[in-house]
Amino acid sequence: MLLSPSKPEPDNNLEALYPLSDYPVNQFTLRPTEKADLEIISRWFLDVADLACFDRTSRIPLNQVQTERLWNDAVCARSDNRNCWFTIETENKDAVGLTGLDAISHVNRDAVIPLFVDRSVRRCGVGIRATALLLDFAFRQLGLNRVTSYYRADNRASQDLFGQLSFQTEGTLRQAWFADGCFYDMIVVGILRKDWMDRRQALAKELKPNTVVGFCSSEASGWSWPPRRLSEG
Repeated sequence: MLLSPSKPEPDNNLEALYPLSDYPVNQFTLRPTEKADLEIISRWFLDVADLACFDRTSRIPLNQVQTERLWNDAVCARSDNRNCWFTIETENKDAVGLTGLDAISHVNRDAVIPLFVDRSVRRCGVGIRATALLLDFAFRQLGLNRVTSYYRADNRASQDLFGQLSFQTEGTLRQAWFADGCFYDMIVVGILRKDWMDRRQALAKELKPNTVVGFCSSEASGWSWPPRRLSEG
């Protein structure tokens, strides 16, 4: 499953057009996804067009009971530690997105990174910061060596986001994504720990610090993006 923004995340030029200082909430937190989040997750995925852009495996909007069955692994502890999902929330505790690491392999030391951002905070730089924080978590905390993702070929926002993070295009699955009566190619991208460490400090300087995504108590722990100190990690 891939969930990704349908509008571009801001780079330096876009931030000039859409100043982040104009957005009222600029501090976001990643916290473990809970069962209570399933209500808003099911509401997000009632939008059929949005769903078809984000997830190639789902086509039918689900009610909360169906969503609970589908997302059981995300909110219930598993002994094999094959996934960890996080809800993105504002300072007011409003859920505005979903991300995490899925299909974690501790043998191959890799995982798949998904991302969904609610329409209300797209183009505000939340997606790229949340993904950067997850890359730090994957490489610094879990000891992974690579992270994979994929997106529908017409999703320019995902292409731009992964490009800024230094993901490399690793393949094209021809006509592998059916949506809205058409077959689309699916683009597979990946990043190695070395690629991320080479890109990390430059990206931290490029992103404005007035929008921050962090784990709980990130001020004390240093787990936030952009990082408070470029030497972190």
